[in-house]
Amino acid sequence: MNAVWSMVHAERAALIDDLTHLTDDQWALPSLCGDWTVHDVAAHLINNAKTTRLGIVRNMVRARFDFDRQNAQGVERERGATPQQTLARLQQVANYTSTPPAPLDSRLVEEVVHGEDIRRPQGINRMYPSEAVVRSLQYQARTPVSLGGAKQLIAPVRLRATDADVSIGDGPEVCGPALSLLLAISGRKSALGDLDGPGVPALE
Repeated sequence: MNAVWSMVHAERAALIDDLTHLTDDQWALPSLCGDWTVHDVAAHLINNAKTTRLGIVRNMVRARFDFDRQNAQGVERERGATPQQTLARLQQVANYTSTPPAPLDSRLVEEVVHGEDIRRPQGINRMYPSEAVVRSLQYQARTPVSLGGAKQLIAPVRLRATDADVSIGDGPEVCGPALSLLLAISGRKSALGDLDGPGVPALE
């Protein structure tokens, strides 16, 4: 558990460092995460870091058990009036160890995937620790779609990372960098261009 939290905290710190160098205009750019801007994703990560097992129940009740509405309300609640204010809030929660009633690896997935939601549109490259990416990929692969994972999506294919010793599933192969595999099965279609193999169409 401590090892996973160390990776989560390291990813938060790295993202804070990257956000520090962005202009206000860059904060306003679209992210890879739906209709959210970079600023929105940063606010979402603040909300994630503050989420507790009891707190998420209260928030889901307020959102009438609509997960998307609950996320949108969290962004609205945590988004500062300026990027600097939001960045300061993110810095304040960087070492939190709060979590909803979900496996701890889900916190790592959030940091890695949303980190790329912010970085890729900015052309920022991060050399993630292999263990953080592989753990995130394995978690998404075994977690049902209904819980934010990709278990049913990847059922027909075999994922093989070209930069790590990991292979998941059976069927037509999808190969590429572990980070791109993670992003693709997490719904980031732009990452499909990094992948090869006869199984790629199954992820489109």
